[in-house]
Amino acid sequence: MRRDDPAGLILLVEDNRSLSEMVGEYLESKGFGVDYAGDGMDGYRLAADNSYDVIVLDLMLPRLDGLEVCRKLRNEAKKSTPVLMLTARDTLSDKVNGLDAGADDYLVKPFAIQELEARVRALIRRDRRQVSAEVLKVGDLVLDTASLRVTREGRDLQLSPIGLRLLSILMRESPRVVTRRDIEREIWGDGLPDSDTLRSHLYNLRKAIDRPFEKQLLHTVQTAGYRIADLDHPSST
Repeated sequence: MRRDDPAGLILLVEDNRSLSEMVGEYLESKGFGVDYAGDGMDGYRLAADNSYDVIVLDLMLPRLDGLEVCRKLRNEAKKSTPVLMLTARDTLSDKVNGLDAGADDYLVKPFAIQELEARVRALIRRDRRQVSAEVLKVGDLVLDTASLRVTREGRDLQLSPIGLRLLSILMRESPRVVTRRDIEREIWGDGLPDSDTLRSHLYNLRKAIDRPFEKQLLHTVQTAGYRIADLDHPSST
C-alpha cells in the first residue's frame, strides 16, 4: 500500500486475473496506485485495515461475495470508502441490492475502461468534497462521516447503508429542503426500482432518529421534499 500516488490509491478486488491486470495497468498508467485482492476475504481485510480512495469491487467473488464485503465494510469495519461495484448482472434489482449493501456506484461488465476511470475520479472528487465536514450536527443529532457513527442525545443509532447516505444528504443540506428527485438521483442514479423505495427508507430513518426522542428533526415538506432541521432552534443547524 502507498499513499504517494497523485491521482489516488485504489483497491481492486477481482478474481478474473486477466481483467484485474488490464484494469490495474491502465489505472497505474493514469497515475493511480493499485492494490489487488483475488477474493472477497482478502479484499475485506485489505479494505478494513487500510485507507483507500476508492474500492473497485467485483460482485461474484470466491470466499465472500461483493455484497457481503460491502455490508461488512459499512456495518462492521465502519468504513465510508467509496465503492464502485463491478458485475455481469444488469437487472435493476441487482443494482438496487448493491446500492442497498453500501455501494456508491455500479458498472456492468463488459465496460469501457475509460468509463471506469471516469467513475473512479468522480467518486474521489465527491468523497474529497465531503471530507471537510467530517462531523455534521443538527440539534442533538450528530453524524461523524469518517467513522459513520450516528448519535442523538449521546446515544448510538444504527442505520442501514442507504439510511446513512440519506441522512448525510439531508444533514449536509440542512436546513434546506431537498427534493425527492435530487435525493433519488444522488442515491440510485437513474434507476429507481419503484415509487415506494424512498418512502420506505425515509420511514426507517425517521424511526431511527426521531421515534425514540421528544423532538422531531426529519420533516416532510408537502410538494417540495424533505429536510432535517431543529425548527425550535434554527441557528443550531
